[in-house]
Amino acid sequence: MTTGSTQSSILHQPRAVWAVAFACVIAFMGIGLVDPILKPIAEQLDASPSQVSLLFTSYMAVTGVAMLITGWLSSRFGAKRVLLAGLAIIVVFAALAGSSDTIGQIVGFRGGWGLGNALFIATALATIVGAASGGVASAIILYEAALGIGIAAGPLLGGFLGDISWRGPFYGVSALMAVAFVAIAIFLPKLPRPERTTSLLDPFRALRHRSLLTMAITALLYNFGFFTLLAFTPFPLAMGAHQIGLIFFGWGVCLAVASVFVAPRLQRRFGTLPVVAAALTAFAVDLAVMAVYTDDKSVLVVCVVVAGVFLGINNTLVTEAVMLAAPVERGTASAAYSFVRFGGGAIAPYLAGKLGEEVNVHVPFWVGAGATALAVVVLLSGRRVLAHVDDHEPAAHSVDEARVLVAADA
Repeated sequence: MTTGSTQSSILHQPRAVWAVAFACVIAFMGIGLVDPILKPIAEQLDASPSQVSLLFTSYMAVTGVAMLITGWLSSRFGAKRVLLAGLAIIVVFAALAGSSDTIGQIVGFRGGWGLGNALFIATALATIVGAASGGVASAIILYEAALGIGIAAGPLLGGFLGDISWRGPFYGVSALMAVAFVAIAIFLPKLPRPERTTSLLDPFRALRHRSLLTMAITALLYNFGFFTLLAFTPFPLAMGAHQIGLIFFGWGVCLAVASVFVAPRLQRRFGTLPVVAAALTAFAVDLAVMAVYTDDKSVLVVCVVVAGVFLGINNTLVTEAVMLAAPVERGTASAAYSFVRFGGGAIAPYLAGKLGEEVNVHVPFWVGAGATALAVVVLLSGRRVLAHVDDHEPAAHSVDEARVLVAADA
């Protein structure tokens, strides 16, 4: 098939596929959407950085736990019902967050948002794969495009709406997800249920494999650095919502480009594990530079944008490593990995805020750098049990890959 015909098949999709892809863009906007409004929320609701960072903590904690049940729910109720349930929950809780008057209310409603997001992202790509024309490869490309657009556009939209009011981004997500709900309800046909029902205990059994546990702990530690960057950096930057949005838009663009274009090339040349170790090491150094030069805003801005390259490479290649790590179904591996990984995403934002308040603004970045460096040590300590990962050719996209891709990239 020629490149032109491939592009044609990708673009000529059923309306159901475009509806789900649109919802994916909005869902992934949620990753960076609140970054630009962290400081305005703190100022207007008289909250500390650690209190505001709980917006990430509640969201990630609930998402991580909910990942354990998404496969079980999909296998019993079908992907479309789970997809629509996730969207409906996001619509309600995002609107409630925007209507809140206290930081505690926002934190609680962000937890509900996390539940909806887990239900949605765990089934979205599998749904696109099942409904798309042009084969699985076309569906994966569409998903990756939606992921990249969402990650890059989230801070930009958050900055634009946040410049009007900190409530704007929450209401914006609620409205857009409502549109996606209606489109999917109308255009997406009922999808067949999986042949095999999933047990709630399967993810915990999967963690008995040292290879998968090694990758999960590596990701947990790396998430300390990732969410220190995401949740704490807006405070020492001390800029307006629009400016923060533009900075993290640059970060998102670098992440998306590195995920789709840079990571596969490096993987083919050097192998998965060496490139992941190098990307994590580079990110640890990046955070260390931020720790030293926390008072220099220009250095922070450059380091945030450059970090997107390292994070994009890491996210893509760790995803493949997880898929190959243990002899279990990829959906099960995804749930187990995500449950452990999101623990770092839940703890790190609050810890960073507390350290910044009670010690100084440099310490959170030092802790993030140290945790990321420790992730490299954990990864390399398991290189023998992970040796088979580099024995494989770069993984071909498959329907089974869908679940683990969405969970790992989420």
